[in-house]
Amino acid sequence: MAGCEAAWRVARAGGRAVLYEMRPVRATPAHKTAELAELVCSNSLKSEQENGAPWLLKEELRRLGSLLIGQIAPRTRVPAGHALTVDRDLFAAEVTRVLEADRAIEIRREEVTALDPENIWIIASGPLTSDALAAEIGRLTGSQRLFFYDSISPIVDAESIDTSIAFAASRYGKSLDGTNDYLNCPFDKAEYETFLDALLAADSVPAHIPEDNPGEDRVNYFEACLPIEEIARRGRDTLRFGPMKPMGLTDPRTGRRPYAVVQLRSENARAGSFNLVGFQNHMRFGEQQRVLRMIPGLQNAEFLRYGQVHRNTYINGPALLTPALQLRARPQIFFAGQISGVEGYVESIATGLAAGLGAAALAAGEPVRMFPRETAIGSLCAYVSGADPANYQPANITFDLLPKLENPPRDRKLRHAEVCRRALAALEQHLYSHA
Repeated sequence: MAGCEAAWRVARAGGRAVLYEMRPVRATPAHKTAELAELVCSNSLKSEQENGAPWLLKEELRRLGSLLIGQIAPRTRVPAGHALTVDRDLFAAEVTRVLEADRAIEIRREEVTALDPENIWIIASGPLTSDALAAEIGRLTGSQRLFFYDSISPIVDAESIDTSIAFAASRYGKSLDGTNDYLNCPFDKAEYETFLDALLAADSVPAHIPEDNPGEDRVNYFEACLPIEEIARRGRDTLRFGPMKPMGLTDPRTGRRPYAVVQLRSENARAGSFNLVGFQNHMRFGEQQRVLRMIPGLQNAEFLRYGQVHRNTYINGPALLTPALQLRARPQIFFAGQISGVEGYVESIATGLAAGLGAAALAAGEPVRMFPRETAIGSLCAYVSGADPANYQPANITFDLLPKLENPPRDRKLRHAEVCRRALAALEQHLYSHA
């Protein structure tokens, strides 16, 4: 997705793009065809509900003339309520047809195993990056900055946390700056046992890529990123001695240590949101909402992102990339799509467009410009390049990635509408000033 949008953008800027696609010469465990931009999971490009964060990102792409979102998605759309959902086969076939017909784009069906330093590159190889290319990326970036399994904890909107129950505290009162770094959701024994039963009975998503473990009946998870369901299956107290340990904490309502606790850590790069620490899981999203709302203090939680554990190759963008998605050590190399640390089809397309514009400018000897921070695209790029590298996790577009309003309306719908208005105005000014 990202590579296709990037190549088309380079061509529209008057450049020449060589688009590498290793299929069908080399297959992946998830793709079924040799078409470009094949959607391997859902066929939904998320909500078109006006003034929502997913809508804003798509609206920015439409105003920027995106090929995939602005042209091909509408032509291949299928009915799905407020969601922009496409016929996956028609979508991929149409992307392939358009790019193959473009004289400024050369498509090479071969695997890339090394990057010629004389060329400008956009690496948009996605979560199923081949071993050889991953090794080359590791050589360029440092292998310790390349992740192969995604371990994503849920994120909740700060305003939806009941702080009459969840209390601010660090374990044993220890904090780097003297403040309470976490919100803590305390359980008594009965609440913990009820939560545990619901967790163990919840419906889970099967492993995304069972071919990672050929001949085995189960997925071999890394011990460092076990789903909470897998931890719970090892014994009824295992969670209480793992991610839900209550040591060093006192519930101010009782004056005693809780039986168990879920800690929420502020997402310092995502204003107004909290991460459920150590709560990666593979429950279906509806089940996550039901079960995780059983956590005291989260009974009305609004989830900005659900937990996941699956195969996903991505770099530690904040340690490596500029806000223009260039590798700091090698500015002629750009990253885009899920390998940069964004989640989702539209987010991948957006970073592909941004990288394509940057690469075209670099090739023409022009300045590489960044999108305004107020825009959804600019905020995605800012997150990828500026989040905390020690706690970096892939992100979808949500309002908490965008800068806060100076005088926000109290009403959430009005607040979101104003964020969208500001973003689109900033984008229009950006386009006007660089026309």
